[in-house]
Amino acid sequence: MKRKIMQDLIRWKEKEKRKPLIIQGARQVGKTWILKHFGEEHFRNFAYINFENNPRMEEVFRGDFNINRLLDAFQIETGQTVDPATLLIFDEVQEVPKAIQSLKYFNEERPDIPVAAAGSLLGIAHHSGISFPVGKVELLDMYPMSFTEFLQAMGETDLMLLLEKGDFEMIKVFRDRYTTLLGQYCYIGGMPEAVGIFSETGSYLEVRSYQKNLLRLYEQDFSKHIVPNTAERARMVWRSIPSQLSKENRKFIYGHMRPGSRSKDYEDAIQWLVDCGLVIRVSRISRPGIPLAAYQDISAFKLFIHDVGLLTAMGDVDIKVLLEGDRIYREFKGSLTEQYVLMQLVADLGFEPSFYSAEKSSGEVDFVIQHKGAVVPIEVKAAENLQGKSLKAFSEKFGSKRAIRFSLANYREESWMTNIPLYAVAGLRMILDK
Repeated sequence: MKRKIMQDLIRWKEKEKRKPLIIQGARQVGKTWILKHFGEEHFRNFAYINFENNPRMEEVFRGDFNINRLLDAFQIETGQTVDPATLLIFDEVQEVPKAIQSLKYFNEERPDIPVAAAGSLLGIAHHSGISFPVGKVELLDMYPMSFTEFLQAMGETDLMLLLEKGDFEMIKVFRDRYTTLLGQYCYIGGMPEAVGIFSETGSYLEVRSYQKNLLRLYEQDFSKHIVPNTAERARMVWRSIPSQLSKENRKFIYGHMRPGSRSKDYEDAIQWLVDCGLVIRVSRISRPGIPLAAYQDISAFKLFIHDVGLLTAMGDVDIKVLLEGDRIYREFKGSLTEQYVLMQLVADLGFEPSFYSAEKSSGEVDFVIQHKGAVVPIEVKAAENLQGKSLKAFSEKFGSKRAIRFSLANYREESWMTNIPLYAVAGLRMILDK
């Protein structure tokens, strides 16, 4: 499988003043695989250390941070010579907090040694009192596979390249194939193992079995890594996300989990889910000013999970929806489509979306992004019905120069709005740059 994050890793390797790298992301998004593949392809070799259930490394880090002593220990542990031609990989590094601290000393004393760390709960480590080496490391977020990466994994490289070129006349010719593949992606998602299972077996049942097992693993992490009271609340928040998103107004409502629930009771649980990469928090903006972050209302937000396929599994979406035209895009009242678009914006394009809703009006814009000093409103439609008063009202009220609608309709440009097919979200940045 080819992952776009590889280009980020190559750029990191080639930096003149390179700092140790930390890749953050939820469990099983492919962090370990990509680092080993990177080590094989771009270094003489790699030295891999997994800190999970590793008493030897725990003992090593009970000592001081003498880098020569640590390098000797790593060479003994891995059987590899650790030098500037070797990628030193720390996996599940959050299990030994002093290993995270040691990255500061690698940066200061041995910047010639390329060190890349990965962990599933590093966001937690960053906020839990561990001496995190702020300013001494480079952080890189990793997400499940995007739709374009999924296309390539399915052997549809030519279709993927068409999207990257933005040749919408030719894209329209293959609309049916794109729509079918997008439906599969919304069911399978982008977790690499799920994609691999489907690529090898074509079995949706095996994919769903994997997804359900992974969801159980995630919930086990709640009990393993959080105090019991917060763990139970994290579980309630996590399990409520499909029903929260199925509401007409997808804004997160505490009372939807339990009558009388208050924000202060769940703040820690929600932050834990965000920090470990399982949940994406999209905040409301009161008005579209620059920078968008200055206009966020942190008390009003939507919660999405990190993978559209896992959302279908949490909601027990039946495989039969794939046989019924565009029905999968309308599941949970279109929230599957919104979930899909969000993760392409975040993982594939690097945006940090907000959403807009007026104080005393039902008008809402699904996402709002910032691009080159301009605010761009985005509407997501689950089918080809292109009526959408909120997007036009927003554009007229705030004088937006460009508005975007994602739907199943073909690409077209109007005076105030551009419609982009759902399967071509990857082309958004190129379109905005025109």
